[in-house]
Amino acid sequence: MSSSIKGKIALVFGASQGLGEAIAHRFGFEGCPVVACDINKENVEKVAKDVNAKYKVETLAFKVDVTNEEEVKTAVSEVVKKFGRLDIMVSNAGILIAEDIADFSVEKWRKVIDVNLVGYFICAKQAARVMKEQKSGSIVQINSKSGKKGSFRSSAYAASKFGGIGLTQSIALDLAPFNVRVNSVCPGNLLDSPLWINSLYDQYAKKWGITKEQVRQKYIDQVPLKRGCTYDDVTNVVVFLASEDASYMTGQAINVTGGQEMR
Repeated sequence: MSSSIKGKIALVFGASQGLGEAIAHRFGFEGCPVVACDINKENVEKVAKDVNAKYKVETLAFKVDVTNEEEVKTAVSEVVKKFGRLDIMVSNAGILIAEDIADFSVEKWRKVIDVNLVGYFICAKQAARVMKEQKSGSIVQINSKSGKKGSFRSSAYAASKFGGIGLTQSIALDLAPFNVRVNSVCPGNLLDSPLWINSLYDQYAKKWGITKEQVRQKYIDQVPLKRGCTYDDVTNVVVFLASEDASYMTGQAINVTGGQEMR
């Protein structure tokens, strides 16, 4: 257990399942009070309840659409009202819509940008207002290896993630005078996540005429370390960036890709 973040107040957007749920649990394990937010009210309330029961830390849950500034602002205000401060904010909410550029509707393209990039901006803006005043805090954006390199038939997703890194660097410059750090984490393929298990394996297997097991192996073979990214791989870096061990790090986009992306 890391003594450097124990007791710090952690707010996680996009916490109802998958990586966001894992991040909420990791903060609970580290001894942090956890505030879980997501557009899926039922799931995020269950996550908060589970974290409370398992780690005996205080938890809150809020239904939040990250593209709605008033909802984000209200959630942040409730955190400060309850705990008196906000130490860590993780922006994890995101969507992926994949289309060939010639067929991508403007409406769908904008939706990805709105959630992944504008949503991150709104969450960071509201967290920054609190953290500037208290002159401390850590903002962590969950980005992607697609923020470093273009992604086939995922122009909106890659654009949102490239933009997210630029936003991270810019906010880091804005907030450095106030001792608030801002960093991004760029995971590789989370091959055991709900996105892959419930959707992508079936999609790719059908498209390529191969089995789901062959799809998985195809993606593993692209990784120098020959395995998929795990939740622990990502949460280890999130905790590090949120801690004082990373007190000299801001404006960074850290790859967690098994060597698949090295820039």
